[in-house]
Amino acid sequence: MPEVFHYPALYPGWFIDYFDYLTWCLIVVFLSVVWVVFFRFGKFSYGVDLGCLWKSAVMIIITTAAIGTQRFISVKFAAEHEQDGDSLRITAGELLYKDRNGLERKLPLNEITAIYQETVTYNPPPKIYIVTGKGPARDSLFVTENLQGLESFLSLLSSKTGISVKRP
Repeated sequence: MPEVFHYPALYPGWFIDYFDYLTWCLIVVFLSVVWVVFFRFGKFSYGVDLGCLWKSAVMIIITTAAIGTQRFISVKFAAEHEQDGDSLRITAGELLYKDRNGLERKLPLNEITAIYQETVTYNPPPKIYIVTGKGPARDSLFVTENLQGLESFLSLLSSKTGISVKRP
């Protein structure tokens, strides 16, 4: 009987898929409000003026901070919730990864060469990579600590492949 492991689905799939667009639109609305207020109440002279330079510098800083904040939020959200709704199945001969949109990836268990956790994590949660390299197609996938039953998944995969899990 195949063992199935799931990532919890904390958000609807459409929200995860369109989170980048949603945060981008909110940041653009925020920037447009800031620019409207700035141009409505700001006084600009068109000559070389330190006051105009100061105001332009403030707007450049606000715009850069807003776009950087949007990318930070989106990258962090993707790192934590990109796999929500995905599932992993270990059968007699292969590891099947199925994402929430229905796309499947198969890794033959006899071709897995390494199972290891990354040593440095830039975006939590840490990733544990499963690497194949014996066959003609070299491939890998990763699981995160958000996977329900991660320890039992890793011990089952390790026992089926004969490869120990390397964790720092």
